[in-house]
Parts: sequence; structure tokens; C-alpha cells
Amino acid sequence: MSTLPSVGEAVAAPSRTEALAGEIDRVFADAVTRVPNGGRELTYEVPAERLLEVAAALRDGGAFKFEMLMDVCGIDYLEHGVAEWKTMEATSSGFSRARSRQALVETVSSERPADAVPDGRRFAAVYHLLSLSQNQRVRLRVYCPDNEQPIVDSVHGIWSSADWFEREAFDLFGIFFRGHPDLRRLLTDYGFIGHPFRKDFPLSGNVEVRYDPEKGRVIYQPVTIEPRVLVPKVIRNDNRYDPALTNAKPDA
Repeated sequence: MSTLPSVGEAVAAPSRTEALAGEIDRVFADAVTRVPNGGRELTYEVPAERLLEVAAALRDGGAFKFEMLMDVCGIDYLEHGVAEWKTMEATSSGFSRARSRQALVETVSSERPADAVPDGRRFAAVYHLLSLSQNQRVRLRVYCPDNEQPIVDSVHGIWSSADWFEREAFDLFGIFFRGHPDLRRLLTDYGFIGHPFRKDFPLSGNVEVRYDPEKGRVIYQPVTIEPRVLVPKVIRNDNRYDPALTNAKPDA
């Protein structure tokens, strides 16, 4: 059956977002893959080896003109899809959503195989781009090819604003950006060990810092915080709605 509009029938013009998506799909047909999402936003996955090529074209292309890099963030997919809070067993009598972190780790270890996260799919860098002239936004996601030593090319030479953003992702996730002019920690201390936003980093940390009055200086020592389970929300019976304590008539 033909889908062509009949004579006199109005044809709806594509939205600006749809038009942009169509142009990206046309120009980068063999270089990007669109990532479905629930919002009206454009997200594309780009192979690590094509990142600089695609980024430069999005900045300089007449139909794109993404002059600004608004943010670069890291993602660790190590425990992607694993819930840490009990939310499905809610009852009207009250429940606790908290779970022991150690119990969660043991559960994950027993239920998920060692290769649950394929090589090259654990760490990703996400780039948020803005076109001021076109009033459009687009997001790029690039997976690091190596799970053990995640590395992607730096886009500092394309957008200078990537300087601090990439340093932040390096500091918190341990993602290296090849070609960055000054890749140093940005938020943690100079002697900090590890990367605190990685999913396998302990919530209480590995070491703590304190001032030692006897030595007259700041020292590092093993963390003394005892892990505990936090309960962010507990649902209990509310006496205000108990028929025995109110004027409400009990159910027949």
C-alpha cells in the first residue's frame, strides 16, 4: 500500500530534532549508532577510533555547528542493572529498603559471571554538545576499549573546555585521555589512591587523613569508619488512620 500523501493533503514537517537526527544519520552513517532514550534528546554511540573525526565534523559542519562542549562525564557499568535497594517487596505494614553492602556484593558475585561486563564495555565517556547558532543539543557516548586501562582520545584540541572536564573524569573514574595537555587529579588530594566513582571503590574509602599532634603534620592511616546500612525510607502504619483511634467507621 502506498504511503504517499494524496493531493491536497498536508505533510507534517519534521521537527528540528528529527531533522538534526536525519542529517547526523546521513553524514555519519558508518560511524555512529543512535541510542534510544525516553526523552526527546539525541544520543549517539561513537567508536573510540572515530571520536576525533566525528567531534570535529560536529563542530565545523555547516548543518551542525556544535561550538560548545558543555560537559564530559564518565560512566562505570560494572554493576549496571543491579539494584541496591529493596523496592518490590513493599507492604502496608512497613519495610526497610536497605541492604547490606557485603550481602549485595556476595549476591552479585554468585549471580553474575566474572565476564558479566564484556571487555570494552565497562567504562564510557559521555560528551554533551551545544550549538548556540542552531539552538540544538546532542550527546556522544564512547566506550573505552580496555576495561583494565580505560583510554580514549582527548577532545581538548577540538573544544578547549574539555581541559577540566577530562581531568575530572580521570580523577573520579580513572579514564585516561590520550593527548590531554595536563592530565592531573582535579578534586581529590594529591596522594589519593584509587578512583572514588568506580563501582568497586569502597564507600568508606581506603584511607583517612588526620592531623597528628605528636608528629606535627597531617598523616594518612587506614580508614576507621565502620560500614553501616542506611535506611533512607521506612514505611510504617500511621496511627492517624487507625479506625480505633479516629471517628471513622470501621469497615463492615
